[in-house]
Amino acid sequence: MAEKIYQKPWFWYLTAVVILLLDQASKHAIEAAFEYGETKVFTSFFNFTLAYNPGAAFSFLAGAGGWQRWFFAVIAIAASVLLSVWIARTAQQKPREAFALAFILGGALGNLYDRILLGHVVDFIVVHYEDNYWPAFNLADSAITLGAAVLIIDMLFSKENSKEKKTNA
Repeated sequence: MAEKIYQKPWFWYLTAVVILLLDQASKHAIEAAFEYGETKVFTSFFNFTLAYNPGAAFSFLAGAGGWQRWFFAVIAIAASVLLSVWIARTAQQKPREAFALAFILGGALGNLYDRILLGHVVDFIVVHYEDNYWPAFNLADSAITLGAAVLIIDMLFSKENSKEKKTNA
């Protein structure tokens, strides 16, 4: 039986590159259209606000003095290498897992690019309920979150994992 295109690692690497490009295009568009801190309200719970995050998720270590830029860059590089190897090993047998990993890889590379070239990650998507705001995020963060969710769902509900659970019981 011939392999399908989504069973090839290069297909998932290309997917990660497309995510990286979409993330960077969105960030460049926002930076061209907005001043730092400027907000454009779309709904009562959603807006765009140009923000810079020198830290990690939820601005973790944002005020650490600069060393965190390279620390998080090294972590992102190591994670990207690991994800690339993982994709190569799973693409043929587990395309849903490769999908999740490609989204995580694309998001990690998008934020890595910002961190190395700019010293911070460009964030702009803001979701809130009344005065309760979720921290600003970007398309790379969304891709990472989607990939992680698919990985978790796949681990919990895939037929392969269900068989392992039954044989171990």
